[in-house]
Amino acid sequence: MELFGTTRFRTAGILSLSLLAAAVLLKPASGFAQALPSSPDRAQPINPNDPSVLKPTDQDAGLLSQQGGKRLMDEADKAVSAQNYPNAIKKLQEARQVFNQLSNFYQDLAGSFSGIDNRIADTQRRKALESAEMRDQATYQLALVHRAQNQPELAVPLLVQIIRSQQPTRNLGQKAYQQLLELGFVDAPYPRPRADQPSAAPR
Repeated sequence: MELFGTTRFRTAGILSLSLLAAAVLLKPASGFAQALPSSPDRAQPINPNDPSVLKPTDQDAGLLSQQGGKRLMDEADKAVSAQNYPNAIKKLQEARQVFNQLSNFYQDLAGSFSGIDNRIADTQRRKALESAEMRDQATYQLALVHRAQNQPELAVPLLVQIIRSQQPTRNLGQKAYQQLLELGFVDAPYPRPRADQPSAAPR
C-alpha cells in the first residue's frame, strides 16, 4: 500500500513544492526588507508612499554607503550640466533614499550600543549625523532642479523638510528659507535685514 494512496498524488505534491520553492527564490529582496521592525527612536524616514521618492535600482546605486550616495549626487551634477533634468531628479531621489537609510541604521546602532560601548555609540551617532547632512544636501539640490523646471509645488515640500531638519539658524536651513521667500511661499525674510532691527532707545 502506497503512503499517499496513488502515484498521481505524490507527483502533484512534488510539483506543488517545486512551485513554492521557485516562488520564494523569485521573491524580491525588498519584500524581506519591509519586514524589518521599525524603531520609535529612528530619525524621521522619507515617506515610501511619496511618488517623488524612488528606491535605488541598479546594483551599484543600491549599495548602502556614503560613497554610493555621493556617487549618485555626482551623477546628478553631470545630468544637470547636460540639462538632463529627469535623470538628475532620479539620481537625487535615489541619493536621498540611500543617505536616509544610512542615517536611520547608524542611529539604530548608536542606540543599541549606548551604555554598552559608548565609543562605538558615538562613532555611529556621528555617522548618522553625517548621513543626515548629506541627505539634506541632496534634498536641497533636488528642490533647485524642481524650481528650475518651474515646479514650485514639488520644490516647496522639500525646502520645508530641510528647514525642519536643519533648523532656520543653520546655513542650509537659511538657504532653503531664502528659496521659499523667492518663490513667494513666505513673505518675511530671515535673518532680518539690519535696517529692520529696532533701534536702541535714546539715553
